[in-house]
Amino acid sequence: MRPFLYSAILLPAALLAASAAQAQEAQDAPSYEKEFTYGINLNTNAGLIGGVAVRSTRRLNDDWARFWLLEGVEVKSRKEQRVQNNIGGVYVQGKTNYLFALRPTVGLQRTLFRKAAESGVEVDAMFGAGPSIGLLLPYYIYYDYTPKPDPQSNPNPREDIRAEQYDPVKHYEVNKIYDRAPIFSGIGNVKPNVGAHLRGALNFEYGRYRDAVAGIEAGFLIEAYTKRLVTMEVTGVPESRLNNNLFNSVYVTLYIGSRK
Repeated sequence: MRPFLYSAILLPAALLAASAAQAQEAQDAPSYEKEFTYGINLNTNAGLIGGVAVRSTRRLNDDWARFWLLEGVEVKSRKEQRVQNNIGGVYVQGKTNYLFALRPTVGLQRTLFRKAAESGVEVDAMFGAGPSIGLLLPYYIYYDYTPKPDPQSNPNPREDIRAEQYDPVKHYEVNKIYDRAPIFSGIGNVKPNVGAHLRGALNFEYGRYRDAVAGIEAGFLIEAYTKRLVTMEVTGVPESRLNNNLFNSVYVTLYIGSRK
């Protein structure tokens, strides 16, 4: 009689515990297969906003996912110094090229802490690699070629201000640098360069609903190019002291997106 009583008590309890475990597992399991996000990038090699990024993620199983990412950012030299002349013009002293980087990345994502289906924060570890396409865009300035007035031959010379790529030899008189020209003034003379990059990050994903997602990706990136990318030139200073072909940065990407 007593074994039967134990069985009558323990069997329903075991079934109830198994049912609860299955329900918890179903709740914890990812409720989507694909995710697409886009956001803005902030990194230590750029200004306030470094660039933009889009990412597509496909789950392989409960713990692993595969992703591709495309990132476009501006890379600035840490030796850059903005100066302002006496008429209010602002430019970067010694800068001769902008550097923009396009980074297609393929990688894997491992779930470390899973959130509930409807809310909470999920933490993932991300590792990826891919090529880097560096684009050197000429940095143009407005330079004042207006001649000095000559009381006899040319008392009122016509103003002559030209937009040109900065050249430390040609534009050695800094007091004649009028201002920085628009960023795409030299778009026709872009020089591409090839490299590669590695990245690692932690992804903090917050999803209030099943079909919406927002989060923060925080990580580090190492990038190398086949040759030195010249963005700065200063008379009397070797290029190797001002320019690099190896870059590293810490970054944060704030993103939103959808999943299904």
